[in-house]
Amino acid sequence: MRAILHSDLNCYYAAVEMMLDPKLKGRPVAVCGSTETRHGIVLAKSYPAKYMGVKTGMANWQALQVCPDLIIVHPHYDQYIKYSGLVRDIYSRYTDLIEPFGMDECWLDVTGSGTLGTPLEIAEKIRKTVREELGLTVSIGVSFNKIFAKLGSDMKKPDAVTCITSEGFRQQIWDLPASDLIGVGPATKRKLSMHCVNTIGELAQVSEREIRSWLGVNGVRLMRCANGLDDSRVAPDGYVPPAKSVGHGITCTRDLLCEDHVRSVLLTLSPRVSEKLRKLRLLATGVVLAVRDSDLLYREYMARLNFPTRSWHDLTAAAMDMFLTRYGWEKNIRSVTIRAVDLIPEKAGCMTDLFGEYKRREKTETIEQAVDGIRRRYGDTAVVSAAAMTARADRDRAREQLRMPSVMYR
Repeated sequence: MRAILHSDLNCYYAAVEMMLDPKLKGRPVAVCGSTETRHGIVLAKSYPAKYMGVKTGMANWQALQVCPDLIIVHPHYDQYIKYSGLVRDIYSRYTDLIEPFGMDECWLDVTGSGTLGTPLEIAEKIRKTVREELGLTVSIGVSFNKIFAKLGSDMKKPDAVTCITSEGFRQQIWDLPASDLIGVGPATKRKLSMHCVNTIGELAQVSEREIRSWLGVNGVRLMRCANGLDDSRVAPDGYVPPAKSVGHGITCTRDLLCEDHVRSVLLTLSPRVSEKLRKLRLLATGVVLAVRDSDLLYREYMARLNFPTRSWHDLTAAAMDMFLTRYGWEKNIRSVTIRAVDLIPEKAGCMTDLFGEYKRREKTETIEQAVDGIRRRYGDTAVVSAAAMTARADRDRAREQLRMPSVMYR
């Protein structure tokens, strides 16, 4: 029987801030993005703030409404990265099978760590060590698979260990909401509710034929997980999964007002996507464009490319074509993201055309590689496309009349 732990640092960003500044301890604290750059939302909150009604994702002003005494601090990502690494160093004392799930969560496979104690004993040692050495608290789930270990770490917070056993998991978790199971998001929850499936136990007892008709193969996977049949492995420390997509996005400090502004933003984003694809030695066969308008309505469009590419010229052209043909411009635009998807290795064979278009692509690839090298050495503004310069000049001239936004990278 496998022994899997899921370790979740409690209120991580806020906990680090309180550890660095002890005057914040015991007070309602929220780590928030900048209102000036339109990232003014709650990223993390302390338990006193949570009890007052502050929720992750709230706008800063909303959080202050429900908790007038809220102390807002700006994030210090360098410190979060530092302490995340220190916590993982503690985990490595017990196993080298450590799979991060974000900065503050990890799965650990301690099946082969019997000489260091039982899985429950190891979890308790980790919990106490993190608190004593780093001043942070952690909730740990102990189970026989990753899904239930994750569920266990969510069941009791803060600073606690919860064990879900193979013999008693039905009694322990089947009465919990189906949405507590990792992989059951809002859309899946709604579909399950339409069929009167609201708990993990009800999900576990749906037939494979029914769940497949509702949710496809993902539904079958969720049904098996609810029955304790998750056999996914914990990846070894340092493992990097293959990239499924490569993207880059921005939130604008003011709304984008016209097509030229969108093109200018895409010409800024696409080279970064192309550079990452070159580092990964991948080509894209599809492009996804995502836009969020001034009412925060999110739209996403996808198109197949006529040939595998990583050229930012081709990615920009495909994204702009989707935008012009599919976005109705009912509202101005707040944020833009472009992603290269359906990735294939650069050495994968592909059919070339009969009219020499591949020669143009080869020349473009050579030019873009040279531009990447110059930008890495001298900065992003060392080489700028003529189209982007023209759009930028037009934007600067019209800034006072149009209030054209500057761009802030996520």
